[in-house]
Amino acid sequence: MDSGALIVAVFEFVLLLFSLSVHECAHAWTASRLGDNTARELGRVTLNPLEHIDAIGTLLFPAIAIFGPLFGLNIFRGMLIGWAKPTPVLTRNFNRIVRDDNLTTFAGPASNLLLVFIAFLVLAFISLAIPDGRVLVLYSFQGSLVQGVPSGLQAAVLLCTLAILINLSLFFFNLLPIPPLDGSRLLRNSLPYNAVQVYDRIPFWVSYLLMIFVGRYVLMALLSPSLALIFWVLEHIKPMV
Repeated sequence: MDSGALIVAVFEFVLLLFSLSVHECAHAWTASRLGDNTARELGRVTLNPLEHIDAIGTLLFPAIAIFGPLFGLNIFRGMLIGWAKPTPVLTRNFNRIVRDDNLTTFAGPASNLLLVFIAFLVLAFISLAIPDGRVLVLYSFQGSLVQGVPSGLQAAVLLCTLAILINLSLFFFNLLPIPPLDGSRLLRNSLPYNAVQVYDRIPFWVSYLLMIFVGRYVLMALLSPSLALIFWVLEHIKPMV
């Protein structure tokens, strides 16, 4: 087994676990700020992954997707996504139910987008402030390592690159209008009553199949141009002075 591939896989799994924890913590914190303390009282306003783990979505599915290719199992290859235990929300505690529920729902994907921005800023700093930093960053985006680079710097660039990939994936994935993803709740809040009744009857197994198979193609369609844009910016970014 390639030790480099194993290290990348471990980084991916840890980052995914952290990103899912940030996502659910953002839901819980926003709900609390808007008047619903249900999740806060259950200890969900935390980055501790133990409070957010879903056995299938946080552990099993990501483990198969990330570590499976190392052993020749490519069924979910490239799907750096997952889901955590849903954050409990009682909408009756909100002052403006639909608006506050939408804000609480969107807080999760927004937190992933924030992590993308933070990782991008770190990579931009490395590109501008460190000799040959731009080469290191661009090579990392292409899945390559640069020989002779301090291991700490190499690890930081790899972590930030993977953080962008994973959190962009989570952002797009969670906005899919498939129950129980965040996008489905945003869509549900905009549907008329009769349509909501039909929407709520979608079987859970249909949702899982849609998440896995439709999600793959949607991510491929959205991730490639997004990553290409970030790569272009990092390649052409110049100092302000």
